[in-house]
Amino acid sequence: MTIIAAADGSALGNPGPAGWAWYVDDSCWRAGGWPHGTNNQGELMAVLDLFRATAHVPNEELRILCDSQYVINCITKWMPGWKRKGWRKADGKPVLNVDLLKDIDKAIVGRKYTFEWVKGHAGHDLNEAADERARAVATAFQQGTSVPSGPGYPGAGDAPRSSSGGSQPGVSAPQGVPVEAPSLFDDADEDADGPEEDLTLFGGQDLSIESELKAGQEVFTEPTLFAEYEDVAALGQNGGRSDEETVILLERELLRPEVREDLGRTGILLHPDFTEIGSSGRFWSRDELMMAMEEDPRQAEEIEVISADRISNNTVLLSYRSYGRAGSALRSSIWLLDDGRWRLRFHQSTPEK
Repeated sequence: MTIIAAADGSALGNPGPAGWAWYVDDSCWRAGGWPHGTNNQGELMAVLDLFRATAHVPNEELRILCDSQYVINCITKWMPGWKRKGWRKADGKPVLNVDLLKDIDKAIVGRKYTFEWVKGHAGHDLNEAADERARAVATAFQQGTSVPSGPGYPGAGDAPRSSSGGSQPGVSAPQGVPVEAPSLFDDADEDADGPEEDLTLFGGQDLSIESELKAGQEVFTEPTLFAEYEDVAALGQNGGRSDEETVILLERELLRPEVREDLGRTGILLHPDFTEIGSSGRFWSRDELMMAMEEDPRQAEEIEVISADRISNNTVLLSYRSYGRAGSALRSSIWLLDDGRWRLRFHQSTPEK
């Protein structure tokens, strides 16, 4: 028998009140969370608790439906390399959410499992059920009400719900094989734990931007993790700047390496449905690109803004040219005003010969 379950996480504010949940059916699901956490922590904890809750049936295969490519890649691609490096990334920095990853690494030893990526918020019944329960937990923490926990898995004990169990890295490599999970590094070396091909989104910091913005009007002079930007991004609250100028400033922030490697900040600036077509013609999803940028933010490049044009009441098209080690490229970005925030919806890069 194969256990089919969806796992999902939610965070209000990211970070903020956070929840996680896994769901098999209405009589078999579980949820939990924290007063303060991130969406990725919730996604990881949902998977960890699912393994723990089914530990008493180790011969049953798990088929885990997940809308987070970050989680899928962490478990099926990157953990072995991180472990070999002492749970550090290729640049020597500590791996994010390492306690959760260590606990997962221990929990999956000897288990049979596969992951299947599903598009979030697209009407998938199990994914929607897990998402609703994770969000309900986050909301409960936000409002100070009772946290819905669910019935759990039949015959299971009360699996630990802490985000860190203090476990040590497992001694065995993961046994699962991803199913239908978009692959970030199809052509990467098997020992690599970071991107091998040149990323195209925002090659670096804007050093020659053509605009009429005055010096010293940087929106984020000191970017911090999960910094808020409603005063800039909200229509009518942009400090007197036009929406086109606001979009240019937000894109300039995404050009900064320190922002590109900040998952919390890029998660705010990139639209949930963000996609990119890179210089090589490769399609990138939001999760794939966020994780790739976090692993390797790249060096700064010069850019030259060509135009910033409003194409509808809530849409601005930004076009610019970038200059880097590999030459120049023409780039286009579509920014959408989403619930009062300008967020990047699409990016494309075309190399210039």
